Amino acid sequence: MNYRHAFHAGNFADVVKHIVLTRILAYLSRKPAAFRVIDTHAGIGLYDLFGDKAERTGEWLDGIGRLIENGVAEPAASLLAPYIEAVRARNPDGVLRFYPGSPFIARHLLRPQDRLMALELHPEDAAALRENFAGDIQARVTHLDGWAAFGTHLPPKEKRGLVLVDPPFEEKGEFARMVHSLERAQRRWPGGIYAYWYPIKEPAAVEAYVKALKATGIPKILRLELTIRPPSIPPRLHGTGMIVVNPPYVLGEEMRTVLPVLAELLGEERGGWLVDWVAGE
Repeated sequence: MNYRHAFHAGNFADVVKHIVLTRILAYLSRKPAAFRVIDTHAGIGLYDLFGDKAERTGEWLDGIGRLIENGVAEPAASLLAPYIEAVRARNPDGVLRFYPGSPFIARHLLRPQDRLMALELHPEDAAALRENFAGDIQARVTHLDGWAAFGTHLPPKEKRGLVLVDPPFEEKGEFARMVHSLERAQRRWPGGIYAYWYPIKEPAAVEAYVKALKATGIPKILRLELTIRPPSIPPRLHGTGMIVVNPPYVLGEEMRTVLPVLAELLGEERGGWLVDWVAGE
């Protein structure tokens, strides 16, 4: 599929993924104890929407561009506020040019006691990410295959936190790798929050993924999806999903407020949404 971050920064999938990220971090911030964010496929951290890669697709115009231009009404507006503030913080002159990826959004929401570990496999992207976080003592950037984190970086010393998994889907077998990594992670850190992004392109592949998740027996698995158009033949990306394990108890209701608004705003035709428990509630 080749879902490299730079080509798709700020599109509808990023909007949903990063709203979920900010809602989870807002919940973790309710308690004073420190937490850690582990971003397994971090990208370069910050994207120029006027740059060659983003301009080549222009997907951000129908994602973050549409959201910033039109806004949303309450109560969704309050839930989206941390995400919108993280984006605006990178565009202080008021012109939407730079889009923060997940490590920058997470870093924006960290308190002094919290930490970010950002992993990136692509050498050039890892170097750019390290440069973007140069001098930041709360963020550690590592050139590493993110899948290795499930064997070497869990549990974090803080014992609280989130593992964000956002693979590029450049190779076959990503859905199977996500299931395997979750099973491995649960054995090492059963109390952690895990958020897995996935593209919705071929519905049968997504349903097989959900079936495999259910078969693991892992409790408390929440499924969140937004579609912007019906499936097509030949298949193309028509939706975005997040699997959240051990989600904050408020997340399901929050997304039942947010996703219908996003389906209306970002949908091209017959936008839809889903909040469902794969296991648990």
